[in-house]
Amino acid sequence: MEGNLNLIRKIIHVDMDAFYASVEQRDNPDLRGKPVAVGGSSKRGVVAAASYEARAFGVRSAMPSVTAQRQCPDLIFVKPRFEAYKAVSRQIRDIFARHTDLIQPLSLDEAYLDVTHDKQGIGSAVKIAKAIRTAIRDETGLTASAGVSYNKFIAKLASDQNKPDGMCVISPDQGPEFVASLPVRRFHGVGPRTAEKMAKLGVNTGADLAQKDENWLAQHFGSWGEYLFWAARGIDHRPVIANAVRKSIGAESTYFDDKRSVPELRDALEEIVDLVWGRIERSQAQGRTLVLKARYSDFRTITRSRTVGQALTDRAAIAQLGHALLDQILPVEMGVRLLGLTLSGLVDHNEIAHGAAPQGQFKFD
Repeated sequence: MEGNLNLIRKIIHVDMDAFYASVEQRDNPDLRGKPVAVGGSSKRGVVAAASYEARAFGVRSAMPSVTAQRQCPDLIFVKPRFEAYKAVSRQIRDIFARHTDLIQPLSLDEAYLDVTHDKQGIGSAVKIAKAIRTAIRDETGLTASAGVSYNKFIAKLASDQNKPDGMCVISPDQGPEFVASLPVRRFHGVGPRTAEKMAKLGVNTGADLAQKDENWLAQHFGSWGEYLFWAARGIDHRPVIANAVRKSIGAESTYFDDKRSVPELRDALEEIVDLVWGRIERSQAQGRTLVLKARYSDFRTITRSRTVGQALTDRAAIAQLGHALLDQILPVEMGVRLLGLTLSGLVDHNEIAHGAAPQGQFKFD
């Protein structure tokens, strides 16, 4: 594939800049230029998103609100407005659709686009990315960063390279060198623990990773070793899949007052089952694995899971299995501050997988 321009995909990864916080700053001029956190400010609150002004103080998403407030005393908390974020996300998807039918959303604020088929005849993947970013700015008042490359792995890395409000283009001949120059913690899927494990093994950069053969990677990272082997060489054959089925559907609740007694935990679980089942019905998906998540008052988190022989197709089956998983942690040793339930291993019978069918030949730039 690498040697034939006719077979090289043109992939754009678009990532909105501090999306939730930026929407709040756009809609409320008093918040512009100030450190803003979307989320609850209570002792149980968690930061869902932070403006770049807040990030300068080390405030990050998923950070406890009390920690964020300590790091940034002037931090302004704003309650999330998910309907507003969804409405803007729909606007952005409409802009994407002008340029390609192959759109794979990852969340409300980021997506992969395969623009190998030049829908508007613009003639350049870079020009398409510029047109998309300009339209987003003009029509939503927000900024987006973009990565343009020949595969999904590098396009996602590139979109983060010049944030915020930036763009990075990595052509096929630049891919291996670009990947080699990056710290492995930048690789999608490499979290803090994996990065720490790699560091102990002497792997700190993409170049270090490229020195390892498949057997060594399989020995230390199992089935993920194959992905790492090819990623370190700038190779990723995964297509952009429109209407991709979600891998899991879940819901969780954080409680202001810890749940301790068996009756109140069972009542809390029933409420979560209702939330999860509503989402399952809307997605028309089925799965065989159910995961219970519980976080204690000391922030220690445990999970319990079970995989059954047949897909869980009704609320009663999910509730029954959910309570069976809850039984495994009862009685609780201390108060429970969060409870969650996730159905995974989903199969969507209405899914239509669209492989990227590279066609035509036009430049990246």
